[in-house]
Amino acid sequence: MEELEKKNISSTSMKEEEEEEEIDNSFVPVYHSFSSQNYHSHVASGVDYLSILASKHGDFLLSSAGDQVKVSELEGKVVGLYFSANWYSPCTKFTNLLVNVYQQLKECSNVNLGFEIVFVSSDEDLNAFNAYRSSMPWLAIPFSDLETRRALTQKFDVEGIPCLVILQPNDNKLDSAVIKDGVELVYRYGVQAFPFTRERLEELREKEKEKHDSQTLSSLLTHEARDFLLGHPSSKQASVPVASLKGKTVGLYFSAQWCIPAKKFTPRLVSVYEKIKQQLEGKEEEDFEIVFVSSDHNQVEFATYFETMPWLAIPFDDPTIKALAKYFDIRGIPSLVVLGPDGKTVTKQGRSLVNLYKENAYPFTKTRVGILEKQMDEIAKGLPKTETHSGHRHELTLVPEGHGGGAFICCDCDEQGYGWAYQCLECGYEVHPKCVKPVCRGPDN
Repeated sequence: MEELEKKNISSTSMKEEEEEEEIDNSFVPVYHSFSSQNYHSHVASGVDYLSILASKHGDFLLSSAGDQVKVSELEGKVVGLYFSANWYSPCTKFTNLLVNVYQQLKECSNVNLGFEIVFVSSDEDLNAFNAYRSSMPWLAIPFSDLETRRALTQKFDVEGIPCLVILQPNDNKLDSAVIKDGVELVYRYGVQAFPFTRERLEELREKEKEKHDSQTLSSLLTHEARDFLLGHPSSKQASVPVASLKGKTVGLYFSAQWCIPAKKFTPRLVSVYEKIKQQLEGKEEEDFEIVFVSSDHNQVEFATYFETMPWLAIPFDDPTIKALAKYFDIRGIPSLVVLGPDGKTVTKQGRSLVNLYKENAYPFTKTRVGILEKQMDEIAKGLPKTETHSGHRHELTLVPEGHGGGAFICCDCDEQGYGWAYQCLECGYEVHPKCVKPVCRGPDN
């Protein structure tokens, strides 16, 4: 690679992507970034487009038709610098979404003249660049202008792709800024994010917060034409009123029969579900339930898959399914969102908590997780600081949560987890402490 080397894609990062299947619905493509950015926008001062987009090779960009467009024509516009490449599937997935958003904005007469996107390629050669650019209706830095592409990558500290950097016109206003989390904003808000000003984003976040603060099971799981869920095929109840779940801890399980990681996780979740139900027997004041939110391709797949589950389900192809996936920002499956007895969101990390703590994770609250983490910390105190694992050639070091970026996929058992792990500091290989298979060394080693 040239300006964005493939070394940014660590073996662990790629494994994480493999262990979470994309939802096969156009409303929520999968996004995977390698840079560890917070959700809040990173702000810098306004910029002058000519100074960063023009070079000794010329002061023009390429249109989608291949014509030259003067950089000066961008003055006064909101500009998105789109760092991407055709060799990485999350880029192509996001490009499809971005094209849709771009075209919608261009159809608005009051936006058309005030917004543009510039493609900054990380493709491997000119043919790949041309093929990828043919799917984009916006401008591009010429592939031959490697100097500018490298300079932009360095200037905006681009550590992973896809990356969309939003530039506000250099008008010296208070909200003039550089916003580096454009991908996150487009996924979360779509066309509503425009014009990407500080004021607009705060307005959207406030509306989002109000919506989440007022959510109830009824508002999430019902609509005018349906106020029930499907009972399990083996049960006597064909349908169960959503109202009957009030006061229960509820897990929303986003999954599909075609999802490879779910083939391992669903049986594990069934076991955990049954054990939690056993623990709660005789406790009238609390209960636990799971609702299957399907991304299956057809009714037959849905029905076949649902038969393997002992819980409830939203009917196949119900509009609530897409609404929930967007509302909870579900970008890959399997995923488990846990709601508390009051209908509010407890955690969106249910899958990781089940993998890590099994039935002990219930009721998935911060208080409960905090207790479990302290227990794990105590156990970690007695573990060796380094280990030599039979499944890896390098020495592994015991590291706490956050050292390797938080969640990880164990390279031995393929289970997702948080917390302590044995990690190779040379290549990013990680395993759960329980999965380490120490190599027995002789006295001469």
